[in-house]
Amino acid sequence: MKGVASLENVPARHYSTLVLAPSDSHRRRWTVEYNSGSFLPGDTAVPADNLVEIKDLDFAYDDRPILNGISMQIPRGKVVAIMGGSGCGKTTLLRLIGGQLKPSRGDVLVDGRSVPRLKDDELYALRRRMGMLFQFGALFTDISVFDNVAYQMREHTDLPEELIRDMVLMKLNAVGLRGAHQLMPAELSGGMARRVALARAIALDPMLIMYDEPFAGLDPISLGVIGQLIRKLNDALGATTIMVTHDIQESLLIVDYIYFMSDGKVVALGTPDEIRASRHPFVHQFVFAEADGPVPFHYPAPPLAHELLGKGARP
Repeated sequence: MKGVASLENVPARHYSTLVLAPSDSHRRRWTVEYNSGSFLPGDTAVPADNLVEIKDLDFAYDDRPILNGISMQIPRGKVVAIMGGSGCGKTTLLRLIGGQLKPSRGDVLVDGRSVPRLKDDELYALRRRMGMLFQFGALFTDISVFDNVAYQMREHTDLPEELIRDMVLMKLNAVGLRGAHQLMPAELSGGMARRVALARAIALDPMLIMYDEPFAGLDPISLGVIGQLIRKLNDALGATTIMVTHDIQESLLIVDYIYFMSDGKVVALGTPDEIRASRHPFVHQFVFAEADGPVPFHYPAPPLAHELLGKGARP
């Protein structure tokens, strides 16, 4: 697609090395710290093959169980989708990875560190290495496209404004919207707003990018553009992507692995080819959008004849 063609041959971590070429001592110092990823105090752990590991995790809201014995491994550099019916705990899982929630049992490891055990300053530092694209974008409506993307740079770094300007324009150029930098969110289409949100999510070259329903409400063209951007930006940045979505067909084109969840548990895992060939009843129903199956068409009720004969409770 034309909107992402410029990313085809861009090397990993291109934003840091290209934008932050040292021209003075301030930029040189910040570039070294930024590229090293040394945001976490005292973090000397050797990177494992998995950037994110979820181990036998339970979570409940009050007394209502949401997740039950969840275990996942998210390999570095890969794009992984988490799928399942509405209310099965997918978005809750993203919030547990980001440290907004704490599990009832089990553990969440990000870059080898236990997220629930991090102190506040350590968790804050870890979140600076994460990017998040919320459902429907969640742009700040009272500031421009440029300022939306610049927000994290101004909040979390001491970079000079002229360098922030260059970085913002590069992020917007990567998603095809450099020419829209002066527009307000209200002037954007749904697909454009989602692309601005994506530029904001990668503002600090995160090691982990999380997407909550990135395809929701998009027309087919915008959906294809966002899907290709997710894949190409992940590879260009050398990042790892976790994507919660219901869009099975677009996901099969761009992801490396898919986890399927149902009733708070992982019920299946596979590559796109394995998922397409799967005979697992839940996976088959989900992939082929069948109305009835493990997820039943009918809400639980007594037999119809029983109620028509007046033997059941009256509405």
